Amino acid sequence: MPAAAQTAPAEPVFTGPDVQKRANGVLALLSFTVTPDLTASSLGIRNGATGNPALNMTQLGGGFTLSQSFPLYLEGAIGGSRYDPTFIVSDGQEQRALPTRWTNVAATGGIGWDFPLNESKNLVIRPIFNFSLGEVLSDATAAQFLVNRHFDKNVQFIKDGSLNAYGLGGSLMLGWYPRKEPYEFDLELRYTDIYLQSFGSSSGVRGEANAESTNLYARWRAPTGLLVLHRPLRYVLELSHSTYIGSQADILGFNHLTSLGAGLEIDTGAVTKLFSRFRIVARYAFGKDISGASLGLALSF
Repeated sequence: MPAAAQTAPAEPVFTGPDVQKRANGVLALLSFTVTPDLTASSLGIRNGATGNPALNMTQLGGGFTLSQSFPLYLEGAIGGSRYDPTFIVSDGQEQRALPTRWTNVAATGGIGWDFPLNESKNLVIRPIFNFSLGEVLSDATAAQFLVNRHFDKNVQFIKDGSLNAYGLGGSLMLGWYPRKEPYEFDLELRYTDIYLQSFGSSSGVRGEANAESTNLYARWRAPTGLLVLHRPLRYVLELSHSTYIGSQADILGFNHLTSLGAGLEIDTGAVTKLFSRFRIVARYAFGKDISGASLGLALSF
């Protein structure tokens, strides 16, 4: 009798967006984290109406000049983000959503030197060499019907892959720091360009991104007339505006982001030597089709 035809079970098919393209996009998101930037230091996006993936981003960093006599400038930042795209996989009969939960972690350092532009040395130009190290992790768990099946390289990355990246670049900052006690004013204009390149990553993906942006930052501090911890209590006003001109441009739907802040600063010098001032600042951020609020904490040493 003629042999009956047999149909082999269908292999799982990946029907989501191109993973390589998404890997480059996630590395572009990493570029937000490696750039010291107040406006993007606490950013969360969730669009329930359109079903777009959620994004949560945070950054902690700071910088300082050792002294006017030895104006070596040092800065550092560490940050992370959580990106939640959803992909679809199918075995020909059944489709399942595959949540991925990509986590970005990055650290950036910078070494610079202050070149004074006036006699009082409160106007400086500051070239900075920046270096970064980051990693993108995907911790998705595949649906049970895909376990022990054949996966292509893209799905392997989605399931349990990683993307390591290093960055080299620099910044140029113009800073103006006039002081007339008890008032303080800081104004900084910064251009940053850091090139990110993947290395030692899962075989299915490679990535690169260019973290290029400009930032204007201004802060005014003045006494309120009140005493806290035996020292004057100050109020703080802040303005920060960033323009993204590298890989970050339009990746989140905007390339300009502005933050306005107001808060209080407590002088802690009378009660502790660990730090000199403590600030709490409420901020309102806005850009194209986006707005939000945050609460920031800062220490001065």
